[in-house]
Amino acid sequence: MIKDSRDIRRLLEQARVIAVVGHSDNPQRTSYRIAAYLREVGYRVHAVNPTIQEVDGQPVYPSLAEVPEPIDIVDVFRRSEFLDEVVDQAIAVGAKAVWAQLGVFDEAAGRKAEAAGLEVVMDRCIMVDHRNLLG
Repeated sequence: MIKDSRDIRRLLEQARVIAVVGHSDNPQRTSYRIAAYLREVGYRVHAVNPTIQEVDGQPVYPSLAEVPEPIDIVDVFRRSEFLDEVVDQAIAVGAKAVWAQLGVFDEAAGRKAEAAGLEVVMDRCIMVDHRNLLG
């Protein structure tokens, strides 16, 4: 699992496409605000949430398999018990990395992702790290 700031910086610099799993359509929710920030700083962000159809006029995909382009980072806003399932989807679509937001951690899921060749960041906020390292 990536913990070193140099490796996190490299991951953020190399990424172009981020899929936000658990993206909300409510501007008050953390997932909405962080996804908006990621868009503002230049990433292509795809919302993934089977319970909503669109966010700010953009389509929301029911699963990672529906995202129409290769994914660099899967940013996870789901509870820790769902991380293993998200990792399976990330592996299946060939994502390069899984980023579990603050409070989201599952060591076994992380090991599975790493064994499949994905980079893994857990229990960290992608927006805070981006601001601190690249902002």
